[in-house]
Amino acid sequence: MSRILKSAVIGLFVVSSLHAVSGWGQQVPDLTAAPIPPQIANAKRVFISNAGEETNFRLPKDAWYSGGPNRTYNQFYAAMKSWGRYELVSSPADADLVFEIGFTDRPQTPIALTQIKLVLRDPKTNVRLWTLTSYVDFAGTPKNREKNYDTAMSALMDDLKSLASPPGASATK
Repeated sequence: MSRILKSAVIGLFVVSSLHAVSGWGQQVPDLTAAPIPPQIANAKRVFISNAGEETNFRLPKDAWYSGGPNRTYNQFYAAMKSWGRYELVSSPADADLVFEIGFTDRPQTPIALTQIKLVLRDPKTNVRLWTLTSYVDFAGTPKNREKNYDTAMSALMDDLKSLASPPGASATK
């Protein structure tokens, strides 16, 4: 390759690179927040559905989290009762919203995936209105895994409180 051609290619590369880098500092335009379905803020009664646990097969002695397969449901239900924002009902037919809570633990997949997911559904249409996901940070020791699980559940509850509170209202009751 001739020296002139090399210089031209290098010059083109430098100009292209500088143009790309200059775009990094530009701010993304502010987007207007899309509306939150009014059923979420207006609901009074909710039914909590247990979406269960998805996990890689392990013998019970190898379980990474205490509380068994219903831990997520039980812990979320207790947190909802403690919050007191909604009346918890025993049937979806009596609810303004259905909260479907589930847990996924797949630490042996190529990308470790441990998460608590909450899906908010309209009980009349079964339409998914909103989804909140909280990721559980990986930890090697049982004590830290439990702490990280509890932290993820607290973060999920904080996200729900922010979502369910009308603007100007306090997120905690």
